[in-house]
Amino acid sequence: MTNVVNLLDFDPTGLVEYCASFGEKPFRARQLQHCIHHRGMSNFDAMTILAKSLRDKLKTYASIRYPAVLKDYTSADGTRKWLLDVGEGNAIETVYIPEQRRRTLCISSQAGCAVNCCFCSTGKQGFSRNLVVGEIIGQLWMTEFALRATHGRFSAGERVITNVVMMGMGEPLLNFDAVVSAMRLMLDDHAYGLSRRRVTLSTSGVVPMINRLADELPVALAVSLHAPNNALRDKLVPLNQKHPLEELMVSCSRYLRVSPRDFITFEYCMLDGINDSDKCAQQLLELTSDVSCKFNLIPFNPFPGSRLLCSSAERIKRFTHILMDGGVTTTVRRTRGSDIDAACGQLVGEVRDRTRAAERVQQGTNAGLILTSKCSNNI
Repeated sequence: MTNVVNLLDFDPTGLVEYCASFGEKPFRARQLQHCIHHRGMSNFDAMTILAKSLRDKLKTYASIRYPAVLKDYTSADGTRKWLLDVGEGNAIETVYIPEQRRRTLCISSQAGCAVNCCFCSTGKQGFSRNLVVGEIIGQLWMTEFALRATHGRFSAGERVITNVVMMGMGEPLLNFDAVVSAMRLMLDDHAYGLSRRRVTLSTSGVVPMINRLADELPVALAVSLHAPNNALRDKLVPLNQKHPLEELMVSCSRYLRVSPRDFITFEYCMLDGINDSDKCAQQLLELTSDVSCKFNLIPFNPFPGSRLLCSSAERIKRFTHILMDGGVTTTVRRTRGSDIDAACGQLVGEVRDRTRAAERVQQGTNAGLILTSKCSNNI
């Protein structure tokens, strides 16, 4: 055992196996996990609950490493965003959103994103790589204990983060194994102890992985829908060409059988003149008629080069009323952190693109550059 491992890379089962390699029993792994994830400890000498012999081995063969903070921004509304270094020229963004009854952390799962939805600035940066478990859970580890140390109103052991949303940079289900391992830690009572209802995974619709998530670790599910028909969604969310809406709705219905919530949240970015007509709202009601759901309408947050506009307040209000009159609970997401580019769709970080996204945009093949001329009639 010559390599120094990062203990943040181990989910509960992996940590048991790692401790077993030292001849330690499973309860020692639970103690170690409690020290790391429940108490935020990184100094092995301070983990006096562990035998000294194990602490000495850990000092030789293990470490606790989370992504280093490059920049730290605080919005006028209290939202906080960190730019975190994940190596090789890549950096990701993590966002903390405090509210009266909940304190939510938005976590990234990839350096960049290959899905390339035209209304999302992350996709315009292209894609570099998947994050490993330690880089995913490390975002929660860093923010939880940094905030706990600086906010005097939280007592020792009291959680600061009450909700986690896998809605940051990247498509979580295209990094399935690492994301699920990280979520196992979020849910474990010897780590962060969050309920499945308080951990939400947002996906653009990777149908096979939605089905696999239902089998392995069902948490609250949000689906980035953004269009009521295949013709329009093919342009807004290119993944739809592989997994069309009919297939996606079947998968959502299946997921509801095991979901910790009795509904799927459909996220819908409101784009002026593109997907916000009365006709689109009616089509949405028809599309989701067999799926217990809620709609979360997201006012489009502009970013350089998008050439898209947010629907007017009046249009969003009209769209909302049509959905609610159709019997579907509908909310409009309140924009948070837009002054520090921390709002939905604005996360960018730094990405060493391996997908030539910038070149494709320059050549005019990006869907976002042709939407206003080809989708004005709400296909």
